[in-house]
Amino acid sequence: MKIAEDIRAYVPCCEQEAADKTVILDFLANNRDAFSRDNRIAHMTASAWIVNPERTKVVMVYHRIYDSWSWTGGHADGEEDLLAVALREAREETGLQNVRPVSEEIFSLEVLTVDGHEKRGKYVPSHLHMNVTYLLEADESERVRVCEEENAGVRWFALDEALKASTEPWFVERIYKKLNSKL
Repeated sequence: MKIAEDIRAYVPCCEQEAADKTVILDFLANNRDAFSRDNRIAHMTASAWIVNPERTKVVMVYHRIYDSWSWTGGHADGEEDLLAVALREAREETGLQNVRPVSEEIFSLEVLTVDGHEKRGKYVPSHLHMNVTYLLEADESERVRVCEEENAGVRWFALDEALKASTEPWFVERIYKKLNSKL
């Protein structure tokens, strides 16, 4: 499986990534349904940190479930090409059609906790997202649009403003600051 090879080759930038890399690889090795939401304990997801060409701004969406400004991303839903998932979700959630990978290499790894919530009128129990993040690039002059089903806003932020806009402290401290520092 190519994604497992990519994760094995990925060099973690910090203790969080090193620990999460081990957990994700173990999860992939022991769960045939790792790419499906049918695995109600955990499943593979992909996220994107979408920056402008100058690397001075990031586009974020106001996520309805988390009630916070956040990165884009979503479930693999059977797709093992997680870069394709990150691109699909970025386009769907922002309206940006000319978003492209800066590199096909993994930008970040994380195991994310998801609290139980309602989705389309149905309760989704708490679970884990085994997440792979990619660095994408887009032109900030391209028009963005809200995806009503997923978010209530889409906008570009200066890198430090993005940290202030998010109301999820763990994401700000452990993920978004890390992503900005890696630019």
